[in-house]
Amino acid sequence: MKDPRRQKLTVLVDLEKLNLLSPEGCAACGRPFTLGETAVLACGPWEGVRHVHESEAVWDASRAAFVDRRSFLSRPG
Repeated sequence: MKDPRRQKLTVLVDLEKLNLLSPEGCAACGRPFTLGETAVLACGPWEGVRHVHESEAVWDASRAAFVDRRSFLSRPG
């Protein structure tokens, strides 16, 4: 079953989002976003939450949040 909290953090990059996110690009990989991609709000080594490509994030059910893939894989346990 899909977690509704997960869907609230997921956005489809449309023209408005593209213009908003273009200057900074993806916080996880640095690549720019393109129209039609899926982005998520994720925590990572940066302060707060930022938009990243969905492929660069992992859903952490225990925290009910997306986490940067590298941060998630490097944590102990």
